[in-house]
Amino acid sequence: MLLHEFRPGRLLAGATALAVAALYAADAVGALDVPWYTVFPLLSGGLLLAAAAAGIAYRLRLRTRRRSASSASADSTGAPASTSGSQAMR
Repeated sequence: MLLHEFRPGRLLAGATALAVAALYAADAVGALDVPWYTVFPLLSGGLLLAAAAAGIAYRLRLRTRRRSASSASADSTGAPASTSGSQAMR
C-alpha cells in the first residue's frame, strides 16, 4: 500500500534542481568550469518537462477516477440500502 500518489512532475522538478545544484557545486570546487548562464536553459527545460509530466499524470488520474465513478454508479441500480426508512444515529 502506498502512502501517497506518485507525482512524476515533482520528481522531475526536484531532479532538475539537484542537477543544477550539482553543477554549481562542481564549479565551486573547481572540478568543472560552468558559465553562469548555463542555469537558465537547464532549469527552464527541466521545469518544462516537469510540467508536461504533471499534466499527463493529471489526465491519467482524472481518466481513472471517471472510470471508477461510472462503474460504481452502474452497480447501484438495485434496491436502496435501507427500505424501512429508519435512519437512526448511534
